[in-house]
Parts: sequence; structure tokens; C-alpha cells
Amino acid sequence: MELKVWVEGVVRVVSGLSLNTSCQDVVIALAQAIGQTGRYILILKLRGNERHLVADDCPLQHLAQLGQLAAEVQFILRRTGPSLSEGPDTSTNERRLPLSRPSEPEPFKRREPQKKNLPLHTSNFPDTPNWQKTL
Repeated sequence: MELKVWVEGVVRVVSGLSLNTSCQDVVIALAQAIGQTGRYILILKLRGNERHLVADDCPLQHLAQLGQLAAEVQFILRRTGPSLSEGPDTSTNERRLPLSRPSEPEPFKRREPQKKNLPLHTSNFPDTPNWQKTL
């Protein structure tokens, strides 16, 4: 199987994947293909919502779970920074360790429409209009 991934504005195709191929495998293959070291993240984008995939997520399994919506999915490779060897000299104790995988997958982030709060004005008119008052 193959997977189309946007890398720096260009679509790249990673082939030879199985349902059990991890994001980490895909990221490594793409980074080697473009000849750039660094830290990367694979993003699943669907209808304007982005989900950052973790290293052991399997992109083809996500597509299978989405069914017909899979045709609308874009995968994006985003560079998040230099590799540990490229960064400033730090001791082993100061290097950041990768976070462990959360127990449940992160839900898609939905963009909520912004609501405007309009001030409420009270009326300065009397309860009974003057023309209705009897003399």
C-alpha cells in the first residue's frame, strides 16, 4: 500500500506500507528521502481539523477507520525542530525525553465559531406610554 504525504508543499508518496506501519517508520522514510535531519511530526488533516499523530500510530489504520471520509484526508509532515545532535550542546540529563503515548487517541480539534457578546440595554421608556394614560 502507499500513502501520500505533503512535505514542504509537495506531495510525496511512501510505498510498501502495511496496516501496521507506524508514523515513526513513515517519518524516517520521508526525512531520509528529502535528506534532512531534524524532529518531525505527522499530521492527519480532515476538513480543516488537524490531529498530531504519535510515533506508534498507524496512518493506514486511521484511513481504514474513517471509511469514505478517507478520501478527504491529507497527511502533512511538519518539521518541529533540529535533531538532538543539531541542537545546542546539552548534557544527557538536560535532554528532553519523548512523551509517552496517551491512553486514548487525541480527538479532532474542532474550530468553534466565535460568539460576540452584545451588551444588553435597558429601555428608558416608562412602562405605560403617555398616550395610553387616562386623565
